[in-house]
Amino acid sequence: MTIANGLLLFVVIWFLVFMVALAMPFRTQGEAGEVVPGTPASAPDRVNLWRRARFTTVVAAVLFACVWAVLALDLIHAPTLSDVPIGPPGG
Repeated sequence: MTIANGLLLFVVIWFLVFMVALAMPFRTQGEAGEVVPGTPASAPDRVNLWRRARFTTVVAAVLFACVWAVLALDLIHAPTLSDVPIGPPGG
């Protein structure tokens, strides 16, 4: 795996984990008891994107390390065109 491939793989994993982290439960303004005028009570009290980004980076790093290990150690044999039998059987 080249550095560019590794970086691209990490970025894809990071964004996937970040989308999951954004969907995690949060405290609403209604639960906090401080609803800002002009916003619904279901709006988040504090978004805390930096905390979610740090969480995402840690989880993405662990997942990337696992994927890299599987690819680098060749733990899964990816089929290639040379695995396809060509010609008559038994020949």
